[in-house]
Amino acid sequence: QVQLVESGGGSVQAGGSLRLSCAVSIYPYNNHAITWFRQVLGKEREGVAGIFTGGSITYYVDSVKGRFTISQDNAKRTVYLQMNSLKPEDTAMYYCAASLVSRDGPRASFDPVDYNYWGQGTQVIVSS
Repeated sequence: QVQLVESGGGSVQAGGSLRLSCAVSIYPYNNHAITWFRQVLGKEREGVAGIFTGGSITYYVDSVKGRFTISQDNAKRTVYLQMNSLKPEDTAMYYCAASLVSRDGPRASFDPVDYNYWGQGTQVIVSS
């Protein structure tokens, strides 16, 4: 049974930090792209950062480069999103999603349609 469970959301002031966790139950764990998305009510879901579990290659949307860091703990099968220097515009529901790497190899994608499995989300609120 595939499961992605996010945690770590909360409320912080601008400039603060949060670390989100995504506990991943999927097989094979080391052949997936795990990507964090966020969504504000009424807006499209936006890709934030992703990682290939087989080699730890990472990718980021420009708006979070230098502030957010995605990482993984293979032993715990958990993907983290460390968010520093948070801004009010980072306020959103954050989701992690999984996509099996194709035979053609890893392909970084922020298109939600490329992802088969989703967690339930964790809310992040950044106040000014």
